[in-house]
Amino acid sequence: MTKFHIIANPTAGGGAGAKAIPRLPEILSAHHLDYELVVSNYATHAIQLAKAAALEGVDVVVAAGGDGTVNEVLNGILAAREEGAKLPAMGVLCIGRGNDFAGAAGIPADLEQGCEILAAGHRKMIDIGRVYGGKHPEGLYFANVTGVGFDAATTIAVHKLPRWGGFLSFFAAVLQTVFTYYKGPLIQVDYDGKSLTQPSLMVSVMNGIRLGGGFYMTPHAKLDDGLFDLCMAHEAGRLRIFALIPHFMHGTQETQKEITTGQATHVSITALKGVLPTEVDGEIISEDCTHLEIELLPKQLEIICPPAAGTA
Repeated sequence: MTKFHIIANPTAGGGAGAKAIPRLPEILSAHHLDYELVVSNYATHAIQLAKAAALEGVDVVVAAGGDGTVNEVLNGILAAREEGAKLPAMGVLCIGRGNDFAGAAGIPADLEQGCEILAAGHRKMIDIGRVYGGKHPEGLYFANVTGVGFDAATTIAVHKLPRWGGFLSFFAAVLQTVFTYYKGPLIQVDYDGKSLTQPSLMVSVMNGIRLGGGFYMTPHAKLDDGLFDLCMAHEAGRLRIFALIPHFMHGTQETQKEITTGQATHVSITALKGVLPTEVDGEIISEDCTHLEIELLPKQLEIICPPAAGTA
């Protein structure tokens, strides 16, 4: 019988995790899952818990939280692999805000449905990204996105706002950021033999499809196609940014003149003037770095998800 090691984050979703955790034993037992439930107590704790579980040889490590929890569990699992552990599969139960990786993987936000997915046990291999720079010159794995510029500035803003819920909080932060971050750095983006130099509002290097629960940066991205999808926005004035927002909500921004899209397996981003505020899976890794290297690692992680979700 499959053993599930569940790492729950009580601070996920601005405290929604703490309310959801007491419900987990009843729901998990109702689906006849063999599990161990542990709670993370501080930032990076889930990395340590996931690494220890992987080194112990558990079958599946489940991130019960939001995208930040998913990122920590992912990094813990892969750190254990670097020490010779057999790689467990990863599952996700959504008790966070944006749940953007889960959305790309087809994992429902509802806890009951999420446990049904775990019980069904369908698995597939997906790609993972790794970014070098900022607080992580040694490299940090990511599941959904490395975002530079407006994206990161919005992430900084969202952590200062009341916890209204995933999309609402992110949308409010976007509106606020329009007034504080509209003059982007002059950057050079090199990606798989191509190069783009421009004053940039934003560069999103995506493995998934969306940010903030409802902004579809790369709506056609697949988790297992061996490629990042890129969304790069030229600097724009405030009114023009407001005009672009509905396009990002509907995934139609590719039709707008400020937007350049592409695909790549390796991306290098350099600030020729200014700095690169950077977020990874919803967590800030730098407010002032000037260079990032980002690589795609194909078919690195087995996840439990619905059949065909996020598949090329």
